[in-house]
Amino acid sequence: MPKLGKNTLSGLIVGQAMRRQVIRLTQDTPIANSINALIKYKINALLTTDLAGKPIGVLSKTDIMGAYYAGLPIDSPLADIMSKPPLFCNPENALEKALQIMRSKGIYRLYVTDPENNQVVGALAYPDIVGLLYQFCHDCEYSHFRQKKKLKTDSIKRFSVKEIMTKEVKAVFKDDSLLQVMEELSVYRFGAILVKDREDAPCGVISKTDLVLAYKHGVDSEATAEIIMSSPVQSCGADELLEDAIKKMIFSDVHRLFVHQSKPDELVGVFSLSDAARIHSGSCHACISSRIKLET
Repeated sequence: MPKLGKNTLSGLIVGQAMRRQVIRLTQDTPIANSINALIKYKINALLTTDLAGKPIGVLSKTDIMGAYYAGLPIDSPLADIMSKPPLFCNPENALEKALQIMRSKGIYRLYVTDPENNQVVGALAYPDIVGLLYQFCHDCEYSHFRQKKKLKTDSIKRFSVKEIMTKEVKAVFKDDSLLQVMEELSVYRFGAILVKDREDAPCGVISKTDLVLAYKHGVDSEATAEIIMSSPVQSCGADELLEDAIKKMIFSDVHRLFVHQSKPDELVGVFSLSDAARIHSGSCHACISSRIKLET
């Protein structure tokens, strides 16, 4: 494995970023109950266990969307749709290595076990990593927000959204069926997709959360996208600073922003929390781990 270069994640460990609340449901729990838990706790996945409490799988919104697409009854047990086995790390593992595992395995979370008793004590997902990075960037003396107060001009080279965003914008039409929407999300492994009208104007967004709620409420999968889409489209400018865009996502409780160049309707990319985590950096090009003061 090639040696990793120094970046903001260097020197950080999983225990600093992980969330300690882990939602668990047994494998015989009905899908409908799992949707309630995911929405209540604002999470994208939960740990599934056997009847003795041993972790055996992960139930994500992607798995539930698959059940909706396949037409499974909403009272089917989680054992029928969960992904397995869950993947683990421990609190002392390097955060950079944990992120590398997530990327190489194509997964969005790891569960964290205490090495002394092998009990699950936390979970680590992309938003947790971004939240930690944002905290460091915001508190750093070179922070964009601090510099604005000190200086009239900012000489620090900072990341802009256009440097990090995914440049291709996929979309469905508002009169496409939910089945078509789910097919697009599955093919491209997206968490959400843009919805356009037949004049190609953006009019909404459909996320996996929207779809699992539609499943729970008995919406026919042949219904049109327009019925469940969220609007307006949350967006940011391509030249917007990375720090500002991340702040907007965190405080708006969204995982992605659609990126426009000059006019809001002229979308040129998508910027997600996953994109922010994958760059292994903070909000400016000069940001290195030596600036980060770790608690001892």
